[in-house]
Amino acid sequence: MDSEALQKSSASHPKPSGLTLQYGTAGFRTKAEQLDHVMFRMGLLAVLRSKVLASTIGVMVTASHNPEEDNGVKLVDPLGEMLHPSWEEYATQLANAEEQELQTTITEICQKAAVNLHKDASVFIGRDTRPSSKKLSQSVIDGVSVLGGQYHDYGLLTTPQLHYLVCCQNTQGQYGKATLEGYYEKLSKAFTELIKQSPISGENQRHLKIDCANGIGALKLSEMKPYFPKEMLIRLYNDGTKEKLNHLCGADFVKVHQQPPRGLVMEPGERCCSFDGDADRIVYYYTDTTGRFHLIDGDKIATLISVFLKELLAKVGQSLELAVVQTAYANGSSTRYLEETLKVLFSKAAETKIRQLAKEEKDDGKREAAKVLENMMDLINQTVGDAISDMLAIEAILALKGLTVQQWDGLYTDLPNRLLRVQVAERRAVATVDAERRAVSPPGLQDSIDALVGKYRAARAFVRPSGTEDVVRVYAEADTQENADALALEVSMAVYQLAGGKGAPPQLL
Repeated sequence: MDSEALQKSSASHPKPSGLTLQYGTAGFRTKAEQLDHVMFRMGLLAVLRSKVLASTIGVMVTASHNPEEDNGVKLVDPLGEMLHPSWEEYATQLANAEEQELQTTITEICQKAAVNLHKDASVFIGRDTRPSSKKLSQSVIDGVSVLGGQYHDYGLLTTPQLHYLVCCQNTQGQYGKATLEGYYEKLSKAFTELIKQSPISGENQRHLKIDCANGIGALKLSEMKPYFPKEMLIRLYNDGTKEKLNHLCGADFVKVHQQPPRGLVMEPGERCCSFDGDADRIVYYYTDTTGRFHLIDGDKIATLISVFLKELLAKVGQSLELAVVQTAYANGSSTRYLEETLKVLFSKAAETKIRQLAKEEKDDGKREAAKVLENMMDLINQTVGDAISDMLAIEAILALKGLTVQQWDGLYTDLPNRLLRVQVAERRAVATVDAERRAVSPPGLQDSIDALVGKYRAARAFVRPSGTEDVVRVYAEADTQENADALALEVSMAVYQLAGGKGAPPQLL
């Protein structure tokens, strides 16, 4: 490590005094003007991580669904997964070190993590469309370069595309080609093969309106359009040419406000969907003939895909099993539906077995089902949630099953629910266990929640601190919307009183 070069390079990315940040599940996120030093240092960390694992590491410059003036950064591990939790601590340590401590901190990390500085390092870099992202990704490059790492700057990417590229690179192309064309070709080929078998292919074309949150999704879908079969007609809205990123649009806005995004006019029964700012999240929605808005979120997306895969596995007739992993936010109705429909807990199906059956199975029906499974496997981005990939999987399944968006929505009825945010002085005042469903601090909070939940029928509530800001999210569901709202508000007040609430007391939107 060239101490002089590090010192000189670090001086051109100075740390604002008094700023403390913590690396969470979403990496670092804050106002863009405060992040220059963090980006430089995450370039350094990516090199150290790459040297330890002898693999390519990804660095994504994005703040996802946050407002345009924010930015952030997250590291991607070798198989496209999130940075290992043990290294989140090093990221926090490095980001918060004072200028004069930087070299010592790097040395400490190298000792603790057994980093051999003489090894090679390779880093892939991507960024979203925020005005600040280009300059900030240059700061990452400066960090990578000063420690002698090799880098490939892919420029504008969706977050899932970077995860995909890192995985392809580290599996020597087994997962796919480590190029954007490779991504487009793999997904579109699988999608085209699937809809060939659809009862409504040919002249009955698929129409879909997509709200791109004025973000990177619009750019990448436009690039991908020529790869789609002619049956797939997509129309892009909020494509970033006129409005600000995530402003009154995008998946988060639609989910929270339960209304369509600005600029997208919906006809009754039309399928519409929204991406978030970095295209790793998606929601579907439609209006019925009375004009009522219906949201189809992650629970119903997971259910549609799971039930479809379950049917295919039954046709294949092998002892392959399927698992559905739900977060605490999953609606109680979806969990019950999955348990009753799938009736079993599933483990991860073997990819090699499916590919083998698709090639060698003698029974025509079983072989065809295995081929559909194989294409679904190629269509789903297995490294991370991916709005483009998920959208294509959903569209393929709806086409193959001949389902309308209303029929999909009618698989089960969600329990009424409400999500609220409570501002607090320090988000770490709230700590949770049991997959974030129970609060262990501050004292007395979980007892209060339990007592409040006991007042309502079919009720459930939990709280969790945000990974990026001093906010605690409160989720509640109950037998009626009125009761879900009342429970959410009462739990929010308990958080406000016991966990150091800030500003005005919580209220419903």
